[in-house]
Amino acid sequence: MSENMTNPYQNTATAKLIADRIRDLLHRKTQAEIGSEAGFPNANMMTLLKNGRSKVPIDRVPSLAEAREVDPALMRLALGQAVGATAAKAIVEIFGTPATVNEQSWLAELRDASNNSDPRITARARAALRGIFGK
Repeated sequence: MSENMTNPYQNTATAKLIADRIRDLLHRKTQAEIGSEAGFPNANMMTLLKNGRSKVPIDRVPSLAEAREVDPALMRLALGQAVGATAAKAIVEIFGTPATVNEQSWLAELRDASNNSDPRITARARAALRGIFGK
């Protein structure tokens, strides 16, 4: 059996995000603790997710995000893994891209600063924003 058959999701952004975050949290909690906090009864589930052997169950995204101490919107990557790229694209087209808590704060500030005028992004505004991030 090829590795892609046993680890069909190993090269997905979701598997990488899970593996990276587990590594980042190892100084405070074990992989099994993260899995338990996310509601997985099988202690091995986090290994299956980070190695790409299993996809993230979409109903576990909120609890997994909380256990991994990330914003649930960052787990939007799991949507493509769960339902496929085409369906994920359609869902985002219908409902919009999930925003992180930080992105929501930026949007709230933009709305307040513009008096909710729904301003178009100009070349000058784009350059100023990119300048903040050194781009």
